[in-house]
Amino acid sequence: MGQETSRLIDETIPTQTLKDRSVDSVAQLIKNGKAKRVVVMTGAGISTSAGIPDFRSPDTGLYSNLARLDLPYAEAVFDISYFRNNPLPFYTLAHELYPGKYYPTIAHSFIRLLSDKGLLLKLFTQNIDCLEREAGVPEREIVEAHGSFARQRCIECKTEYPGDLMRKTVLAKEIPHCLTPNCNGLVKPDIVFFGEPLPEEFSKNRSLPADADLCIVMGTSLSVQPFASLPGFCSEGVPRVLINLERVGGLGSRADDVLLIGDCDDGVRKLAVALGWLEELEILWKTVNPEANRLQATDGEMKTKDELLREEIETLTKEVDSSLKISGDHNTWTREQLAKSNGKSLGTEESGPETLETSPDQTVDPKWKIKDANHASNGGSNLQLRTEQPNLDQVFNKLSL
Repeated sequence: MGQETSRLIDETIPTQTLKDRSVDSVAQLIKNGKAKRVVVMTGAGISTSAGIPDFRSPDTGLYSNLARLDLPYAEAVFDISYFRNNPLPFYTLAHELYPGKYYPTIAHSFIRLLSDKGLLLKLFTQNIDCLEREAGVPEREIVEAHGSFARQRCIECKTEYPGDLMRKTVLAKEIPHCLTPNCNGLVKPDIVFFGEPLPEEFSKNRSLPADADLCIVMGTSLSVQPFASLPGFCSEGVPRVLINLERVGGLGSRADDVLLIGDCDDGVRKLAVALGWLEELEILWKTVNPEANRLQATDGEMKTKDELLREEIETLTKEVDSSLKISGDHNTWTREQLAKSNGKSLGTEESGPETLETSPDQTVDPKWKIKDANHASNGGSNLQLRTEQPNLDQVFNKLSL
């Protein structure tokens, strides 16, 4: 299990479970009570209509836009080593992305509806935005494969940090530190950074799709392992529905795979119509998204999703860029200190592009306040020279916002 061909199945090959490879046949399976253990797998595509950019799109993705900023490498904002020395870029981004600013999409509400009807076996999500929780999907039914903003802890002593205080601190543009006496370590949300293992909950449930009688995959490129292997754990004959802008992974290679190529919200609505759930779904969605009525009333008149995402990504990158500004004098000082600590001039370094980590007194956006100037003492010296860069796609695929 977990390995399969990516070749599209021949249309002449008959189905095993479904009447045919259509959304109506999937709906009939559910209505007939033959799909009672549904596994859902999601990625950033179900959140983009909420205004949250993904990481990988060439123009609107956070990846391509962060690459333009004054970061040593684009994914440094999610690199645990970089975070220890300079948490400002991450917390600038966190301030913009923190739960409460965005509302669940109708795709999130569809998952909630499956749960309400007792059909959801498990939701596996790559997203860190907590919109599944905001939609009302019970925590016990969610596996956040790459972590989320739901909890946070000290990166040194691992003590949990209160959620209400975390929200207050992030929204006040402050850097949270551990409350444990004599620790004072940096606090980080339980988001999987580069250099950290996936949550234990993912490993414990990875093979659970083998128990499903229906699989729905939405808004993901399925290019990040081990998450990408999940649909392959479904047994042969178990229908797998892909709701996505393009065909991905091995989906479409089995006799009972159904492809709904297009926007996630549109695909969910098509399935809801076939099930006779559309009215119920839209009522549920309006209870968790106060903008739902406006979105429906102005459909076709609003800015396109790409336009909205471009505006949002511009705001995000401007904020991160602001937090990275360093005065010319300070930059010179940093280089001199690095040269002294290494016993040689940085100007002779030829082993690769240099990566400078700034010291705690760097000049940044005055709105940001570091609660304790000694925060770096737990992570060693703030002066480091890095010549190796981790793979970009590994981190941005892993986070998959």
